[in-house]
Amino acid sequence: MDFPELETSRLMLTKLSVDDSPALLNIFSDKDVIKFYDIDVYDSEEQSLKLIEFFNSRFTDAIGIRWAIRIKDTGQLIGTCGFNSWNQKMKNAGIGYELSSKYWGYGYATEALYKIIDSAFLNQLPFGELHRIQGDTMLGNGASESVLKKLGFKEEGIRRASGYWKNEFHDLKCYGLLKPEFNEI
Repeated sequence: MDFPELETSRLMLTKLSVDDSPALLNIFSDKDVIKFYDIDVYDSEEQSLKLIEFFNSRFTDAIGIRWAIRIKDTGQLIGTCGFNSWNQKMKNAGIGYELSSKYWGYGYATEALYKIIDSAFLNQLPFGELHRIQGDTMLGNGASESVLKKLGFKEEGIRRASGYWKNEFHDLKCYGLLKPEFNEI
């Protein structure tokens, strides 16, 4: 099964490689980027190498897919996005993404996510048909909520204490997007 590479007007979405480790370390060592993330600040390239291996293994195991988000003109890695989980039987997936804080506010996250969602709903990805995508945000993560809403996700409620990281429980706001709703935007 070949890893599907995707393209938008400004971005290339490709498989992560070990060469991306320094750029990924730079992203995940930024306290602003990981503020709402379920990890601590990275301080070694070994951590980013393990993350690349983890993301790529999800594709190999056919349970998820994560792309490197790259600026098309330069190939610069600016973040990642993808489906952290993909349940073929239930035809649903969970979406995840992060972007270097240097690239916030330019619409890159929305552009990348639109492309992967469109490809998934058009059955252009190797894991079969998809009908629902879920995105969870920590309370207070207005930027992420804004991205999901732009893409047509609907707020479905708060899942109380459904996350536990950084030694505390976190309430998560659940957003859902159904295939027919995405076709309406």
